[in-house]
Amino acid sequence: MNGQMIFDDHHFMDHMAADVPIQVYRGRTHKDIGFIEYYGKEFVKVNNIFYSRRQFIFVSRPGY
Repeated sequence: MNGQMIFDDHHFMDHMAADVPIQVYRGRTHKDIGFIEYYGKEFVKVNNIFYSRRQFIFVSRPGY
């Protein structure tokens, strides 16, 4: 769903498998938008940058 926060491993896996873009925020500040290249317990990689899952918020953006 557009605008839905993603935080569980299965959310990241679904977005990566279906090529659904995500937006990355730090607090209320937009940092990046793109496709998940990798996700792990601690980090999510978008546009060749690793974002900490503890420091950043990830939001679903299908159709972007």
